[in-house]
Amino acid sequence: MKTLVICSGGLDSVSLAHKVAAEQELVGLISFDYGQRHKKELRFAERAADRLEVPFELIDMRHIGQFLSGSALTDDVDVPDGHYAEDSMKVTVVPNRNAIMLAIAFGVAAAKQADAVAAAVHGGDHFIYPDCRPDFIDAFQVMQDRALDGYASVKLYTPFVHVPKSAIVTEGARHHTPFADTWSCYKGGDLHCGRCGTCVERREAFDLAGISDPTDYADRDYWKSVVEAS
Repeated sequence: MKTLVICSGGLDSVSLAHKVAAEQELVGLISFDYGQRHKKELRFAERAADRLEVPFELIDMRHIGQFLSGSALTDDVDVPDGHYAEDSMKVTVVPNRNAIMLAIAFGVAAAKQADAVAAAVHGGDHFIYPDCRPDFIDAFQVMQDRALDGYASVKLYTPFVHVPKSAIVTEGARHHTPFADTWSCYKGGDLHCGRCGTCVERREAFDLAGISDPTDYADRDYWKSVVEAS
């Protein structure tokens, strides 16, 4: 199956890229600049494409992104510390982001005559992001079947949609994903901060998977107090 992977440069999507490269025919990685506050993650996505020897496409969505305002990922809003499942993390929602990215990726995949678009949405995302939930994935597939009817047949491949992030770590390790060469932190500093929701989730996932975390964190132990309190 010829598969195009949406890759942010984070642990989840880079692990997915390595999984697809091992199990299917990886035809490329596609990333999106939607005006996020830092572009650091995109460099990790491009490095993943270079490592896997596939084309890398960066879609410029900055003009669209300026209208998707109100998120800590795009505006001058503090990124909250704490556990990913806390209500405070909803400030990281970028309205309709995944739906827009997927629609573009499906168009690119159809033009490239690919069979599937792969996205690394996972069970831990369901609480915060409505466009990461299984019912959205199913509905999006139905919509794309209608949109491409008679032109192309492209499937949405989301192997992690029902599993926690720890399972992605396990799967990533199985496919030799270089975890140290991925970026998750929302704050975009020199090191992963260790305190934002995605850093806490990343650190917890390695612990639950029983796999050593090679990531350098500015605050390596903060996650423990957050998890204990949740």
